[in-house]
Amino acid sequence: MASKFSLLITTFFILLCTLHHNGEAHDPFACDPKDVTTKNLPFCKVSLAISERVNDLIGRLRLEEKVNLLVNTASGVPRLGIKSYEWWSEALHGVSNVGPGTKFGAQFPGATSFPQVITTAASFNASLWEAIGRVVSDEARAMYNGGVGGLTYWSPNVNIFRDPRWGRGQETPGEDPVLAGTYAVHYVKGLQGTDGNRLKVAACCKHFTAYDLDNWNGVDRFHFNAQVSKQDIEDTFDVPFRMCVKEGKVASVMCSYNQVNGVPTCADPTLLKRTIREQWHLDGYIVSDCDSVGVLYSLDLDCGPFLGLHTQDAVKKGMLSEGDVNGALVNTLTIQMRLGMFDGEPLSQAYGNLGPKDVCNPVHQELALEAARQGIVLLKNNGPSLPLSPQHHRTVAVIGPNSDVTITMIGNYAGIACGYTSPIQGIGKYARTIHQPGCANVACSNDNQFGPALDAAHQADATILVMGLDQSIEAETKDRAGLLLPGLQQDLVSKVADASRGPTILVLMSGGPVDITFAQNNHRIAGILWAGYPGQDGGAAIADILFGAANPGGKLPMTWYPQEYLTNLPMTNMAMRPSQSKGYPGRTYRFYKGPVLYPFGHGLSYTHFVHTIASAPKLVSIPLNGHHHSNTTNFSNKAIRVTHARCGKLSITLHVYVKNVGSIDGTHTLLVFSAPPLGGGNWAPQKQLVAFEKVHVDAKAQKLVLVNIHVCKLLSVVDKLGIRRIPMGEHVIHIGDVKHHVSLQATTLGIIKS
Repeated sequence: MASKFSLLITTFFILLCTLHHNGEAHDPFACDPKDVTTKNLPFCKVSLAISERVNDLIGRLRLEEKVNLLVNTASGVPRLGIKSYEWWSEALHGVSNVGPGTKFGAQFPGATSFPQVITTAASFNASLWEAIGRVVSDEARAMYNGGVGGLTYWSPNVNIFRDPRWGRGQETPGEDPVLAGTYAVHYVKGLQGTDGNRLKVAACCKHFTAYDLDNWNGVDRFHFNAQVSKQDIEDTFDVPFRMCVKEGKVASVMCSYNQVNGVPTCADPTLLKRTIREQWHLDGYIVSDCDSVGVLYSLDLDCGPFLGLHTQDAVKKGMLSEGDVNGALVNTLTIQMRLGMFDGEPLSQAYGNLGPKDVCNPVHQELALEAARQGIVLLKNNGPSLPLSPQHHRTVAVIGPNSDVTITMIGNYAGIACGYTSPIQGIGKYARTIHQPGCANVACSNDNQFGPALDAAHQADATILVMGLDQSIEAETKDRAGLLLPGLQQDLVSKVADASRGPTILVLMSGGPVDITFAQNNHRIAGILWAGYPGQDGGAAIADILFGAANPGGKLPMTWYPQEYLTNLPMTNMAMRPSQSKGYPGRTYRFYKGPVLYPFGHGLSYTHFVHTIASAPKLVSIPLNGHHHSNTTNFSNKAIRVTHARCGKLSITLHVYVKNVGSIDGTHTLLVFSAPPLGGGNWAPQKQLVAFEKVHVDAKAQKLVLVNIHVCKLLSVVDKLGIRRIPMGEHVIHIGDVKHHVSLQATTLGIIKS
């Protein structure tokens, strides 16, 4: 449905059109029109098909030149007018200098740093994700035109946030495969553009597959062998990658460090060749995660030196053919052609006018602020005590190790932000602040600074504690030991709450969930916000939510477990489904049935929304293919293979009224879950996300939302052999407190009845 955010996006792109390139373009990567030796060669002719141009170029390359193109730091071919190229750039939530392909400097001192992915995912707003991708690719193109950036970005990370201790969970869209896949599709579309044959930048979905452990209890990602069932591969781990390739049309997939069932993912032809290429039809290249290279027949590009050092010798010894090398180059060179890198002068191309004015401009920075507002989640609001009032809460104590941070807010894989608004700065725009850190850092190893913090809380009209984690606690190569707040943070929070004269609000920065049961149960702590890592303007967004300039609408993209959940639960156990006989609890909201602190999808608002289903089918007939035809009764208690059904565009449509019964305008996240029929045994999840919509509703108004659910994709489950099936019988659709029952029946007739 349309919302105020849609208006923001429209305005945003109108304003974008008014910004012009003011930087000096660098020399063309290849096919310089001033180079008389190459301008008439077939690979430089834009009028020819890209496949013809690629084949012509490969035919002109010598073996040594070919080999030098197989690594991320690809050498140039001076005799053909081709410059060297660095493939490795990163754009997880903004153009980053983590990869060597991007360098900030005089004309480009920084780039817009959006909230970390886990925070943006909490918005459940697909149009926002795509808009962020468009901004990031604008800034990437501008930097490429200025000679300080690449066009191949190894982002996004769409791995499943399976275990709450994972240090890189912050980079992902969360624990649900449909959420992660939908994020992948829309962010990739934003990055790559909508021209099917041409690319704005080339995105890369990583890390394929079943990668979600970095360094835990002596086990590291380089040596971890993930034992994964066919059921979990098909049902969970591969879903976001399949959606990224098939629906997002991503240009690249990166294989991961780990092994899956004893085979390194970067050396597994079943995963790379059969699955990604033959089944999903990747139109692009496969790259290794850095220094995890396996064998050439599966990979097109090596992040690292291995292929460059050994491939030529392997060809000479007959271990590899030059045709294998050519096959890899077809995939990488095709991407470079689609990016326009062989089209001559950048300024003459579609994105050639982008320059310094298109990086860190006010419109981009406003989108970063809006993304942070949409991603913040209100976990608790007793009273309600929030929002605070600038008239009644004129003096605010701002306490905590994350109360005056900047770089912490942008998380990992970030670059240099355009600028920062810290929490203390943001809150200072609404009230007079008394600032005391309470702890020197998030480790909070002693109580030396507790006294001044307690005094500040006693003096103020309200107290805001900004606590949580940072990259010293959770990061790449660093998984967490547990879920509690580090050091003496919990002690500081409790003591400040006891000393506070006014309401006490707890704000958490973290990528993963934190067990704050003590704060949820403490009546002295009136409100709790989770901000994730909210990006460059995170402090402004936090303050806007706290003081009611924005109404929170974020929902948790991952389950928040109590610390006890981890008892006897090694990160190395990859099973998603529980085992009662083994005392194994299962993972994520789809399979875990035990106690939680906050469930997946939890998030409060300053108003209240009510759902009513206006219309929805009660019976859906599933037409079968050919010899699989049978009468309906024979299938009443069975689950038919998806491949045996005529899926096509078979979907059900629900018309749902969303009414804002409160007194404050708000944007609502409509989460739609499905629970399959009983009797599915170990096949089926308890429930699974099948759709989500974002809708803005004014106070006392209501809007009609259309929800489409593709039957074969979203109402199917996976059996123990990894076969996706559609259970016949009664499925239950959950939307908030509302339930709707729809019966699926196999038939030769594809009729939907109300």
